[in-house]
Amino acid sequence: MTATARLEMRNIGKEYYGNRVLKGVSFTLGTGRVLSLVGENGAGKSTLMNILFGMPVIHATGGFDGEIRLDGEKVVIKSPEEAMKLGIGMVHQEFMLLPGFSITENIKLNRETTKSSFLSRLFGKSMKWLDMPAMKHDARESMDAIGLGIDEMLPVKGLPVGHMQFVEIARELDKKNIRLLVLDEPTAVLTENDAEKLLEAMRILTDKGISILFISHRLDEVMKASDKIVVLRDGEQIAETTPSETTIEKIAELMVGRKIESGEMRGRPVSSIRDEYILQIKDLHVAMPGESVKGVTLDVKQGEILGIGGLAGQGKIGIPNGIMGLFPSSGDVLKNGLPVRLNDARFALDNGMAFVSEDRRGTGLLLDDSIEFNIVATATQIQGKYMTQGKIRILDSKGMGKYAQQLIKELDIRCTGPSQLTRRLSGGNQQKVCIARAITLAPNLLFVSEPTRGIDIGAKKLILDHLVKLNRENGLTIIMTSSELAELRSICDRIAIVYQGKLEGILLPADSDRDFGLMMAGEYHKFHEKEAV
Repeated sequence: MTATARLEMRNIGKEYYGNRVLKGVSFTLGTGRVLSLVGENGAGKSTLMNILFGMPVIHATGGFDGEIRLDGEKVVIKSPEEAMKLGIGMVHQEFMLLPGFSITENIKLNRETTKSSFLSRLFGKSMKWLDMPAMKHDARESMDAIGLGIDEMLPVKGLPVGHMQFVEIARELDKKNIRLLVLDEPTAVLTENDAEKLLEAMRILTDKGISILFISHRLDEVMKASDKIVVLRDGEQIAETTPSETTIEKIAELMVGRKIESGEMRGRPVSSIRDEYILQIKDLHVAMPGESVKGVTLDVKQGEILGIGGLAGQGKIGIPNGIMGLFPSSGDVLKNGLPVRLNDARFALDNGMAFVSEDRRGTGLLLDDSIEFNIVATATQIQGKYMTQGKIRILDSKGMGKYAQQLIKELDIRCTGPSQLTRRLSGGNQQKVCIARAITLAPNLLFVSEPTRGIDIGAKKLILDHLVKLNRENGLTIIMTSSELAELRSICDRIAIVYQGKLEGILLPADSDRDFGLMMAGEYHKFHEKEAV
């Protein structure tokens, strides 16, 4: 007799504003198993999970077609609260944390541990006190399970995005009735090392009988973690397979409907890049919580693509955030030989620098404005672009729309048109809008932090290709920070590795995996000193 499936989704369909985004998707997930959903941006993965979790956006837009069964019983889930009562947890692609609360308070939110007090004995349960020692203990246990070794009472506000992702996961691990866990791009902001820790945590959960729905664009992780793989494309279920029956190349081809060639290193020989410096950084310190920089000295050559890599929390993200004036900074920075005024974002923008932040929703986008306005907003404010001439200057809607349409085509931003709200775009398409916004400034130096976070393999290639095109054809100098070493090695000319807030060294893309690993662990110089003896 076949065991009852933990989850069955039968013939699920969904329409948004006349656009059919899911077209009869069906699959089953067994108890204590991992099913991975893969597909390009806009394939319908997040929508499918929003249906399962009862997100309000689903029911506010007409509901969905099809049927959901949990442990053999048909369920109608109309809210996240109902989903949680049924034992379904979800770690969303975009963070659902309260920045003003501590890590412990976020993990225990709506499940607070209380204890009796003098007042509660007189006036009832509503006057019980929070049992903070017990809550901290629970939070610490959940954090330790996924290797998050920071103080559980730190405020969430100001944490690097990688740490925020682990807090999201820890919150779900703390729930005692979980039988089905949805992980929507949980490793998108994590380094390879942290991602491996997460995969280990997933194995611990499945051993306890918890079933996992795993959404990831990192296909190597999908192959490692999955018992079953479902491929979606344009809202349709294209294939259902297992890691033993397929390869990464086959999955990639199914996802995009075309063959994806394996990434090749496109960095140029150092000798082909002239020794002329656009940016000279000396003893840079940046007070970015969780990503502090403690004295980085680094020269950036005119016209190169320089990568900045390193493990989470080592300071790589702090470098662009500090130079662009988003966090308190000190030190000496020269651009084309002239001093850069630190702690002044307007100065950076006025002097030919642009920044694509790793936090697209927090600092990168105006979510309740249109795509076209998001694309031109900074250029309009800083440079007066797309404004009519005359005594009274207003936004040039026609010119703005025409330009936005051009970038929508170039970057393959999947949308209903330039006037669509950015909030209604998938995460990957929101990221493309962030890049469009930065290049509209026509900078001569572009900082790009985690440019392909949460982006599928096809869109990732398009964005990386576009960055290379801007560099090769327009001479744009690019400083790219990424948690994915393979991504840096695919397009960068040189790669600077940051360890404990300082520059550990600079490698070429073709240097050995061993040297990259040693440098990221802070062991490179020790190892080579021993070799030299």
